[in-house]
Amino acid sequence: MKKIRCSGFCLVTGFLLFVRLSALAQPASRITILVDAFSQSPTLKQDWGFAALIEYDGKRILFDTGNNADIFAFNTKALNIDLTRLDFVVLSHRHGDHTDGLRHLLKVNPEVRIYVPNDEYFGGPTPMGFFRRKEPTLPAHMRYFNGKVPQQIPHGSPWPQKNMSRIDSSVQINPNITIVRNLSKERLFGETPELSLAIRTTRGQVLVVGCSHPGIEQILSSIGAKENPVRLLVGGLHLVQTPQAELERLAKALREEWNVTSIAPGHCTGEGGFITLQQVFGAQYQYAGLGVQIPLP
Repeated sequence: MKKIRCSGFCLVTGFLLFVRLSALAQPASRITILVDAFSQSPTLKQDWGFAALIEYDGKRILFDTGNNADIFAFNTKALNIDLTRLDFVVLSHRHGDHTDGLRHLLKVNPEVRIYVPNDEYFGGPTPMGFFRRKEPTLPAHMRYFNGKVPQQIPHGSPWPQKNMSRIDSSVQINPNITIVRNLSKERLFGETPELSLAIRTTRGQVLVVGCSHPGIEQILSSIGAKENPVRLLVGGLHLVQTPQAELERLAKALREEWNVTSIAPGHCTGEGGFITLQQVFGAQYQYAGLGVQIPLP
């Protein structure tokens, strides 16, 4: 039998081909922006709102669904996003600019698991504090429930889906992925619980936020950012109307106090927030417009 000899060049070429094929076989590790109001793409449709596809650790997670179901459907199709291949969905909060795309999603993937805040909009109970002022001198027929308010009053919802899991506190989905729940301590948005997504990578945490209504510093505190640095922060920071002095304070605090290495702000961060954060973070500022794919560390 004739022996086949392989030169050093042949061995090196074969090794490089093996490495390349192995890399191609690895699942994606990235965040793709599906809905936002700024973009460099001439083909995608911009809209106020937010939606992103997160691919990490073999999981495909849809975070929020945008403001308009038709636009969400158009963009996901244009970006070749297969919504039937999702491990689960996280809706950050009840506002329509983050939830309307559900109307399309549930048509194409009606059984997908959806994590939502335990909020009235998603069928959660009416807060008992709503009935805290009582007037026992009123006759029974003028009092709510004849003066005997039930301990639980389920609220009507446009999404009476059996596959919705309402979240009261932070939940660890697996060793690397945690859904984080926060509620603003201020009166504004004080009745709007919000979920964020914390991802543990070998290089630090990745934090994905929808609107940051509870305040981005509160959210960072809830994931222990000072002890466990955030390698990448992505999403809306709710700074559209924030005064410049506070923008500058917060931008510096994010980098110097909260250990955020890189930032990719979008949605409700505001144009003033974009430019201020870009000035503070410099080369560690990442553009996160509609259609962009942000690699995860």
